[in-house]
Amino acid sequence: MWIYSGGKASWYFITVPKKDSALIKANSGKRKGWGAVRVKATIGGSTWSTSVFPYSEQNAYILPVKAEIRKSENLREGKQVDVVLQIALDV
Repeated sequence: MWIYSGGKASWYFITVPKKDSALIKANSGKRKGWGAVRVKATIGGSTWSTSVFPYSEQNAYILPVKAEIRKSENLREGKQVDVVLQIALDV
C-alpha cells in the first residue's frame, strides 16, 4: 500500500499487478469516468464496493483503500496486502 499526498488530503492505494490489471481491462466492458471500473474488493474480513482506476505511471489499475478498511484490517503504508477483486458487471 502506498500514499498519494495532494492538496489537503492523502489517499491510500494498492497497485493491482499488471497481469491482473490486463484481465480487468479486457473483461470490464463499459468503464466509468477516468476509465474507472466498478469492483467489489475484499481484504481480510472486509468487503466493500468501490472502483479501480487506471494509473498510467505503472500501466496498471489502482485500488483506493478508505480509512475504515485500513483501520479494521490494520493496514499501513508499505504493507503487502492480499486483495480479492470482483468486477461489478451489473453496474
